[in-house]
Amino acid sequence: MKNFRIGLVGYGWVAGAHIEAFKGVAGADIVAVCSRRELDAAALSAQHGTPLTTTTRFEDLLADDSIDIIDICTPHPLHPEQAIAAAKAGKHLIIEKPIGIDWASTVAVRDAIREAGVQACVCFEVRFSRQAQAIRAALDKDLLGEVHYAEVDYYHGIGPWYGQYAWNIKKEFGGSSLLTAGCHALDLLRHYLPGEIEEVTCYQTQSKNPKFAAYEYPTTSVLLLRFASGQLAKVTSCIDCLQPYYFHQHLVGSEGSILDEKLTSLQWPGMSKDLWTKLGVPTVDSGDVSDHPYPPQFQAFIDALQDNQPMPYTDFETAFETHRAVFAAELSALEKRPVKLQEL
Repeated sequence: MKNFRIGLVGYGWVAGAHIEAFKGVAGADIVAVCSRRELDAAALSAQHGTPLTTTTRFEDLLADDSIDIIDICTPHPLHPEQAIAAAKAGKHLIIEKPIGIDWASTVAVRDAIREAGVQACVCFEVRFSRQAQAIRAALDKDLLGEVHYAEVDYYHGIGPWYGQYAWNIKKEFGGSSLLTAGCHALDLLRHYLPGEIEEVTCYQTQSKNPKFAAYEYPTTSVLLLRFASGQLAKVTSCIDCLQPYYFHQHLVGSEGSILDEKLTSLQWPGMSKDLWTKLGVPTVDSGDVSDHPYPPQFQAFIDALQDNQPMPYTDFETAFETHRAVFAAELSALEKRPVKLQEL
C-alpha cells in the first residue's frame, strides 16, 4: 500500500485540525507546511507530534516530487489559483470549501483538475458525520418512503466573538453567507436529495444588530429549490443569529419524517406517526473545526486514491455541483428572480 505524502498550504485553525486528523488516517501523512509566516519546523513538529518541514514558498511544495497531495487551507480567494497550479503539477488535492468565491474561477479549477486527471476531495465533511450517515441509511432503507420536502438550515452567529470574524466580514474573503458557511447545509441537502436541481430562488437580509454591521454582504440567505423530480426544499444560511449553533435537518416523506435526531416511520412496525423515536447518534452541533468529522472523510479519500478512483460523497464533481447551486442562488438574489441551474 502506497503511503501518500501531503503538503499543506495555509497554516490557520483549520490547518491544525487537518494535521491532527491525518495522524489517525492510514496510508497518508502531512509532511510539509507552507505559510506566509516564518514557522519553526522543530517547534511545529513538537506541537503536533509529527515530523513537519516548513516553507514560505508554495512553489516548493509543487516542485517536490515526493509530495503527492496538496492540502489547501488558505483564505478563500487563494483557493482557485493554488488548486489550478497544484493540478498542473500533477498533485492530488484536498480543498477546503469553497472551491472559489466566484463561478468563473470555480469552473477554471474544474477544468484544470479534469485536464490533469488528478483526484480531489472538497471539505464538505458534514456528510461524514454520524448524524448524516444515520439519516442517509434511513433513506436508503426506504423508512421515509418518497421524500417530497426537505429543509437543511445552518444557524451560526459569526460575530466579533468568533475567530474568523475579522476576515469573514469582507466580501472578497467570505464571499457570501452561503459561500462562507451555509454551503455545508446546501451540500448536505444534496446528500439526502441527490437528484437534479432544476431551479432556485434566493432571498437575502441582514440583522440590525450593530455587531454584524461590518459585514460587506447580506448575512442571512433563504434558498428555495425545485428539483426535476418535483421535490421541494429550503436552505437557510444565517450567520447573524444570536443563539446556539444549530444545524437544522427536516425531511418529510410519504411514509415518515426525520427531524434532526428524531425519526418516525410507518415502515417500522409498531411506530406511530404521533411519536418520535430518537436516533442514537450525536448531532452536528458545533462550528469548531476540531469537532468536524475530518478523519473519516480523509480516510475515504486516501482509500479511493489507493484504488485510483473518485472518493465517495465529497469528490470534486459532486462538490462542484453544490457550488453550481450556490452561485445560482447568488445570481437569483442579485437579479431578484428565479434562476435555472442550466443557466450556469
